[in-house]
Amino acid sequence: MKFAFAGIDFLGGVFEGLLDAGWTPVKLFTRPCDGIYDHNEVIVARARALRLPIQLSRIRERDIEALQAEHGRDWALVVAGYPWLIKGWKGRAAYGLNIHPSPLPTGRGPYPLFRAVLDRYESWGVTAHVLADGFDTGDILAQDIFGLSSHESHETLLAKCQMAARRLAAGPLGRELPARWRRSEPQGDGSYWPRATDFDRTLDFRQDVATVLRRVRAFGTVETIARLGDARMFVAEAQGWPERHAHTPGTVVHRHRRHVVVAALDGYVQLTRWSPVPLAEAGQVGR
Repeated sequence: MKFAFAGIDFLGGVFEGLLDAGWTPVKLFTRPCDGIYDHNEVIVARARALRLPIQLSRIRERDIEALQAEHGRDWALVVAGYPWLIKGWKGRAAYGLNIHPSPLPTGRGPYPLFRAVLDRYESWGVTAHVLADGFDTGDILAQDIFGLSSHESHETLLAKCQMAARRLAAGPLGRELPARWRRSEPQGDGSYWPRATDFDRTLDFRQDVATVLRRVRAFGTVETIARLGDARMFVAEAQGWPERHAHTPGTVVHRHRRHVVVAALDGYVQLTRWSPVPLAEAGQVGR
């Protein structure tokens, strides 16, 4: 099967999984990335090594028409980690599908991983579904479901999603797509989770230690935000412990080199990896 891939490094394993299944890539659609949270260097380098045409601009119907003119209808449009809604593929490609990092219909939306940790889900998954007119609403083709631990972090969940996405691509999708397409199942009612805001990322030391640390883990290297008096900092890593105390939550009670200990409701949180919020951004944090 020939396929055009739309995505970035986030779920780039889908591309590799389809290659493992014997599929032939014909084009890469990707997008500009900030090199901090979003990356596409790996998938772009892979496409260049395979001498594929690469497009950074949004997919338009004329781009799909061009692929049809070159390859007929015997190809698939495979989307994974691509932010724009794609229309116009029906009748021009044999298949159009998206790989989404949630057990749909739960967790539709741009990036559900943070909330999966925050809301303490015991299991999670990755879903392959037919491209539809609404985001993440198409009929389900295949799912890979896995367990989550009580101390799940953004980074461990991301790795689990990436591994599951590649398994789907190399197995059920890459080897059974025509049959699964015929047996695809409607999602029914679901939930849409909007993009996380700075408010969602902000630590509240009036909460107990376990809740504060869960928020730190949920955002991981994307970082949470701590407000300590007039100071603001991005927090990438923290530990903590329960202990009775008389400090007001949010008070800095100890410092050692770059480690900062802050009072929480029922104990202390130690910020071990952090950076100050630049002055230009400080007035905007949390808005």
